[in-house]
Order: sequence, then structure tokens, then C-alpha cells
Amino acid sequence: MRVIFAGTPAFAAASLDALVQAGHEVVLVLTQPDRPAGRGMRLQPSAVKTRALAHGLAIAQPQGLRLDGRYSDDAAAARARIDAAQADVMVVAAYGLILPQWVLDAPRLGCLNVHASLLPRWRGAAPIHRAVEAGDTETGITIMQMDAGLDTGDMLLQAALPIAPHHDTATLHDALASLGATLLVDALRRQLAGELVPTVQPTEGVTYAHKIEKQEAAIDWTQPADALRRQVKAFNPFPGATGQWLGSPSGELLKIWDAETVHLPVTGALSHALAGTVVGVSDQGLDIRCGDTPADGQLPVLRLTVLQRAGGKRLPVAVLLNGFTVHIGETFLVSAGEPS
Repeated sequence: MRVIFAGTPAFAAASLDALVQAGHEVVLVLTQPDRPAGRGMRLQPSAVKTRALAHGLAIAQPQGLRLDGRYSDDAAAARARIDAAQADVMVVAAYGLILPQWVLDAPRLGCLNVHASLLPRWRGAAPIHRAVEAGDTETGITIMQMDAGLDTGDMLLQAALPIAPHHDTATLHDALASLGATLLVDALRRQLAGELVPTVQPTEGVTYAHKIEKQEAAIDWTQPADALRRQVKAFNPFPGATGQWLGSPSGELLKIWDAETVHLPVTGALSHALAGTVVGVSDQGLDIRCGDTPADGQLPVLRLTVLQRAGGKRLPVAVLLNGFTVHIGETFLVSAGEPS
């Protein structure tokens, strides 16, 4: 098939590679403009642009696609290239720009979206983060026929993926990117064979995965330990959960990259500790009292296992403690501020 591909991050790059490897003719790649990144803030190409260059594919990087919008000149130039491509279908995966109706109508078979959830659950910008944060036991990929709504189009194909306790957003992202690439190739094969049957999304079970904001990173220690464990895992690799450590004079902000929930036998000292208090220190991690109440003689606490000090590297707690002294009874600020 003649395919236009629209995508930007690594999640989308996996689908682009799969299209090329499956023998589809990718006639044009749309990806977002290069952005400044790194310490030098130099312009960096997207993951999709990097893969498109490696495959020798034609690339367009419009700043917008609305013909009556701020970037109307970019949109007009993109339209000329899209029309000239005479594509059978456009595949969209985490592109990052809203597609106006003229784009949806341009390819002969319309636009297909590779979406990282089992729609209608987690429509929107951050479906992987929100599934981990909510404690979902499974997620998956939906190949969807795009319409003008926000992830509201008819479903063409779905595949589920269990969310294991060890999954964070980074590891789940990689698994879903691979699954999405495989399912996309299968969907196009079935489309050519006339085997795809559009299914209208149910009206029940709709949830929205709102964009992740940096201010969400701050840990509120009055929340239950398992909710905080999910927050830590959901915000790895971005923006990273944070806790303000009051055991140092500066009250430094620590990044918390991994954690687990453990259940400790209730003692008098433990039951009276306030939320945010260190109740255990070992090579396995720092045990922090959260907002849970004791039950059956045990108390859930959050064990921090991988931390990062300002300007430092991510380190297992066993390594971090070689140069960072922590005492039982020291505390985090109950609700830390937004990281700078």
C-alpha cells in the first residue's frame, strides 16, 4: 500500500520501521519540527525523523496543519505534498498535531491511528501513564479509524497486554510500541483482504488520559502507599516523582524512580509515625510511612528503592546510602512543591 506516516516519538518510530519492513511504500513521513534538547539546547530531530532518514524516506515537518491557522503557509505546503503523494492510507501514531478534516479526507482509505490503550478507556494524550497510575491490570493497542473527535473513531482491531507489578511507564511504553507495530501491519493486511469490520466505540467506560503536568510529580505522603507506588511508576521516565527531603538543611528535592509497597508488622513507634516519616533503612530501600491505617497487625509502607539527588545520577538506595546518611525518624515534607 502507498502509506503516509505521521508520528513523532519512539513509540511511533517502531510502527514506521514495521511498515517499511512489511514492504509498504511509505511515500511521505510527517513529524514535528526539530526541538531544542539537552544541556546545549541544540535542535534535535524526533525519533521518527531519525528513522525516516535512515530509511531514505521523504519528510515534512509542518508546525501546523490548519489552513486558516497561525501556520497556514506550512499547512498549505503540507497539503500540496499530501495530495501529491496519492496515498491509500495515512497511519498516525503519537504525532502530536490535531488533524483537520482535510487531512482525514485526503487518503483513499482515510487515516488509521495506533493508540496505546483499549479504547474507549484512556482516550487522550497520556494513556500509558494514566493506566499505570490508575492501577489497571491490563492495557493494549487499538487500531482506530480516525474521525474529527478525540480518539472517538471506530475501532478496527485491538490487542490486550497485561500490566505487571514491575511495569512502569518506560517499560510498558516499549512493550506497547512493539505490540502496536505488529498490530498495525496485521490491520493493513486485513484491510487489503477486506477483513476489517469497524466497531463503534461503546459509550460506557470512557475515560480521558489528560496530559502529564510537572506539578503532578510531587508526592503527597498522606496518600496510601500503593497509590504512591503507582504514581512513582507512572511518572518514570517523565516527569519523575519527587519528595522534599527534610533530613538535610536545604530541604533538597529527591527524585523517586522506583518503589514498592511492603507490609510491616505494627509496632508502637510505627503506628504513631506521621506520614512522610522514615520508618526503616536498609540496603533494600527506605521505608516511608504513608496515609494507610493498620489492618490485621500490619501496615503498608512505601519502600523507595531508586533515588536521585539534585545534580546526581539515579542510584539504588544501597549505593546512595554510601554517601547519603538517612536516619529513622527523619522526614519528607508531607507534600513537596513543584520541581524546578
